[in-house]
Formats: sequence, C-alpha cells, structure tokens
Amino acid sequence: RSQLLWAKAGYTLDSSFGIAAYRKYSSGGGYPNISLSTPLPGIPKPVFASVDGQEKYETKITTLENGLKVASQNKFGQFCTVGILVNSGSRHETKYPSGIAHFLEKLSFSSTAQYGSKDEILLTLEKHGGICDCQTSSCNDYTTMYAVSAEVKGLDTVVSLLSDAVLQPRLLDEEIEMTRMAVRFELEDLNMRPDPEPLLTEMIHAAAYRGNTVGLPRFCPADNVDKIDKNVLHSYLRNYYSPERMVLAGVGIEHEQLVECARKYLLHVKPVWGASSATSVDLSVAQYTGGIIKMEKDMSDVSLGPTPIPELTHIMIGLESCSFLEEDFIPFAVLNMMMGGGGSFSAGGPGKGMFTRLYLNVLNRHHWMYNATSYHHSYEDSGLLCIHASADPRQVREMVEIITREFIQMAGNAGEMELERAKTQLKSMLMMNLESRPVIFEDVGRQVLSTGKRKLPHELCDLISNVTAGDIKRVTTKMLRSKPAVAALGDLTELPSYEHIQAALSSKDGRLPRMYRLFR
Repeated sequence: RSQLLWAKAGYTLDSSFGIAAYRKYSSGGGYPNISLSTPLPGIPKPVFASVDGQEKYETKITTLENGLKVASQNKFGQFCTVGILVNSGSRHETKYPSGIAHFLEKLSFSSTAQYGSKDEILLTLEKHGGICDCQTSSCNDYTTMYAVSAEVKGLDTVVSLLSDAVLQPRLLDEEIEMTRMAVRFELEDLNMRPDPEPLLTEMIHAAAYRGNTVGLPRFCPADNVDKIDKNVLHSYLRNYYSPERMVLAGVGIEHEQLVECARKYLLHVKPVWGASSATSVDLSVAQYTGGIIKMEKDMSDVSLGPTPIPELTHIMIGLESCSFLEEDFIPFAVLNMMMGGGGSFSAGGPGKGMFTRLYLNVLNRHHWMYNATSYHHSYEDSGLLCIHASADPRQVREMVEIITREFIQMAGNAGEMELERAKTQLKSMLMMNLESRPVIFEDVGRQVLSTGKRKLPHELCDLISNVTAGDIKRVTTKMLRSKPAVAALGDLTELPSYEHIQAALSSKDGRLPRMYRLFR
C-alpha cells in the first residue's frame, strides 16, 4: 500500500544499493540509480557553516569611579541576563552570628525604597517577560548573586530594580519574621530529605576547615535564627556591600548600554545602611585543618513508600586540592572527571558514565555499593577533592577501604585513552554548560569578581588539552600529603577510626590497618 502511495506521488522504490532510495521519475527521464549517500550529479557542492570554536564577542570590563566593575558579554537574542554579584558569603561571618548570608538570600527582592512588596517587583519584571533569583553559592563560598533575566528593551528598569533590591532593601520586621520561618523550614527539610548531599557537603567543609572561612556553616544554625535582626544585617551590609566588592554583569546586551545604566543607578546611590565602611572586612585565608565530623542518625525510615531506599550509611572523604587561581586547578578538574562516578542505578540507561574509575573499579565490582561520586570544590585560596560513597551500614569498613584505595591509585599512571576521554568529557561539559545564558552570566560575574578578568572558553579548552599524565600524578602526590577530611552520616557502628583512615591514605596500597577481635 505504501509503495502505491509513493507511486502516485511519482516515486519508485529502488533497493539496488542495499538501502531504500526513492527515485523520482518523469516523462523526460530522471536520475539514474543513485544512492542517498552519494551527491547528485550536476548539483553544486554544498558549503556548510563552519565554527572556529572561539567566541565572537570578548568580555568587556569597565571599572566605575566608585570601584564597581561592569562586565558584559554580548550574545544574540532578545533576552538578557543581568545581575549584581557581591563578594560576600558565609566565609565572611567570623565576627557575626553565622547564617547572615542565608538570611540575605531569603530576604532578597523583598520590599525596597521604590517597591512596596515582592509582588510589585515581580509584576514590574513581568511587563518585560522577566524573572528574578538570588542565591549564595551552593558551597560555603564567598559570592552572593542577585540576577534577573528579561527582555533587552527592559534593561533600564532591570538595572534600576537590581540597584534598589541590593542597596535599598527595607528589611521590615514582618519580612524578617517570615524569613525566620523559611530558614527553620529549610533546616528541618535538610535533615529529612533522602538526598544527604547538601548536609554532607556542609559537614566535610566543617571538618576540612574547622572553624574558619569556608568551614563556617552555610545554613543558619538553629540557635542563631532569633539572633539575626535588622541591626545585625545592617552592620554586616555596611562592611561587605560596598561598590568595590561588586560586579554588575550582563549577557546579551551592549556594553555601553550597561555602563550607562550602571552610572545612572549605581554610581551615586547612598545605601539605606549609610556609607560603607569596609574597615573591618574579614580577609582571612582558608586554613586547611583536616579532621572528622560524625552524625549518628537513623536512616531506616528516610524514604518510605512503594520503593523505599534501603538504610544507608554515607561517607565522604576529602583531601586538600588547590585554589582555582593556581595552575594545578585544571589538572585537578581533569582528575575529578576521570574519577567521575554516580549512583549504582544509572538514570540514562546502561553505559552512562561507565568509563570513569568509580564506575569501573567500584560500582561495577561491588554490587552492594549504592553510590560512589567524586566532587571538586575550589575557592580563591584553597580547594577540596572528595569522594562520597554510600552502602549498607554493615559494610562501612569495606566501603571506606575501597575509597582509600581509589585515592592511592590516583597517583598511579593514568592510561592515555582514559586521560583523553576525561579531557574530552570535561571540555564537552564546559562548552555545553556555556550554551546557557544564565551560566555564561555566572561565569562572567564570578571570574571578574575574583580575578578582574575572564578566561574565554577556548583558552580553558587549550589548558585542558595540555594536561599530561605527569600532571595528574604530580597533583595527586601533593594532595595525598594532606590530612584527610571525613564526614560520616547514618549508622556508624562499623566506621573505622580517623587514625586508621589516615594510615590507609599514607600506605602504599590504601588498605586499612588489620583489626583483630577476640569476639565478633
């Protein structure tokens, strides 16, 4: 029947080349039997668009008279992402009650001098098809980001609104009370959610940098919720929300236009807390201490339902890596990619990520391991490379030994194919992430805030391509000299002592010291 339909349309089915090729025929003759994989004769050769792999637009940066940096990256399209990044976060709370950055994140885009409520702000943005968001970094970092995505023609309104939200918040008593409720709810949720990732990340940072900088709590401790009020917030804002600690970043707009708006709304504006006095800014450098933080917790009823998650114990072991300003940052990023890992159930179907070491050596060999994933957290003065693993509480000792052995094996020679695959994967991930406008915005803002300039993607790809097996061996050997940081959550009866974990990471094969028990 289908052949009949094709025949009516003037086509004939031809399978002489082993593939179905449809041949158009007419009274004046037609094409001879030509396969679909062969160019048609007499037709000009097609010219395809080529990509040179480099961005057409460079990142432009201007510093205003008051020290505020304006950075932009043009990008085709009718929408733009614009925001203010502030060098302020939980690491700066040494002299304050911990949790201020968490409070400010929740209070963002509330009532300001110009707008009576959050609803008013959202309605204003809606006229330009806009949305807004504020976040402190996902790790204990130093950046608070206020961002808006909207139509390009609404740029003036957007910058005016951002200036108001960052420098003129009203911080009304009822808003602070609502924030207290939101923070309490988030803390409860953190302890109840089946995914322990945020809690473990908080714990490993507290263990690795005990009591300083990136080791200070990102989430507001329950005891501090009632201590934070308008006066405490203003005192903090006066120190850290000064123009020289800010970047106005934009993607998808003309640089001159953004600078003009910055001059109009951010140059001579007096903040609601008065003149900034950046006299007592905390300039502490991260001090890596290593150590262990344990949280005994019943995980048997974390996720009930038709397919409950079995009771698991979660362990995270980390070692000091390096700052993102150092040259070794790129080899560490490649090493992290080479370790890879994930859950034992791969949502993308069999084969997804199966070539990384934590899949090949850990999850594929030990069926009882529920998860093994590598993470790399990097800051302006330090870094942490860690492996998170989870398994049944009875197999915690064995699981820890498997992880310590993986750390030791990192210092071995990386195979050429394995290394090339990790480098290609890292470049691919970098480029695919930078397809998204909000990601470009964050990249521009963060790089300009921390270094005053921006490395373009093709420069980073060149650096990744130059990483050798020798670099991986060198950075791993240096990393293995540091004391481990350990975070443990769940039933910890079988957890080896910190000294034993340290001994395993100092040994040649990564094995834990043998324990002899008279009674089992």
